[in-house]
Formats: sequence, structure tokens, C-alpha cells
Amino acid sequence: MRIFLIGFMGSGKTHWGKLLSRHMQLPFYDLDEEIVKIEKNSIQQIFHEKGEEYFRIKEHEVLEALAEDHKAVIISTGGGTPCYFNNIEFMKSKGRVIWLNTSIDLLVQRLLKDKSSRPLIKNISDSELKTFIIKKLQGRKLYYEQADILLQEDSLTLASFIKSIQHA
Repeated sequence: MRIFLIGFMGSGKTHWGKLLSRHMQLPFYDLDEEIVKIEKNSIQQIFHEKGEEYFRIKEHEVLEALAEDHKAVIISTGGGTPCYFNNIEFMKSKGRVIWLNTSIDLLVQRLLKDKSSRPLIKNISDSELKTFIIKKLQGRKLYYEQADILLQEDSLTLASFIKSIQHA
């Protein structure tokens, strides 16, 4: 089974993906980490040197390659991954898509600590971060809502996560 984790940056996709991977004994891939390995450059540098469009194309290529190379896998996607190049349709055709929906306040709390490593928010002031998240989520919600499973990440446990997958 292929499991694709989607959600806004800071929603816990990598954290939960690693936990799920250990429990289900499936390989885990973080899409951003795979792009960094291939490009031999940080996401920040890729955005800075080659632009977001280049990054989104590379993201699409790596997503497809990982899914095609693994029949059973857990893939943590970037926050914007479902929104480009019909990626949401591709993921749905290849496996289960799980949206980790995290409250805006918790996203703000997490992202304030991690702004410098995130190209889309590094130049946004702390006071404007919440507004940015709200606006960006409004644009992405259409894609996120196409997930097969919606989980409220704020109150998620590994047991409830596994139960949701088994009963979907």
C-alpha cells in the first residue's frame, strides 16, 4: 500500500510518516529530503537559485519516481505538492492520500520556530505569519479536501492514525 501524507508545512507529515513507517514496517520518504539529495542543495537554495517553478517540477518528478519504484511506501509530501501538476490526482490513483489537518494556531507556533529554513515564509514577519497561513490554506484547501482520509493532527495518536487507515 502506498500512503501519501499531505498538509500544510508544519502539520507533522514527516513526524507521523516516520512513526507510521516504523509501525507498519514500510519504507518512508520525505519528498523534500529526496529532492535535497538529488539536487545536492537545500530547498532554500533551490528556491533562491532556480525558483519555485523549477522546484515544483522537480517535486513532481521525484514524487512520481518514488511512487513508481515502491508498491508499499509512506511518502511525506511538501505542503504545496498536491496543488501542482495534478499531483493530487496522481497520488489518489497510486494509493491512499491522508490530509493531516492542523489548527492554524499550532501551525503558527511550530513555524515561528522554523521560519529560516522555509523559503515560503522566511521573509514574512512574525506578526504576519498567521495571516499568511490563513490565506495560503484557503488556496490549498480545495486540493487537501480531495484526500481519502482527513485526520485532525492536533489530537492524533499513533493508535488512532493506524485505526483510520485500516477502516478507510
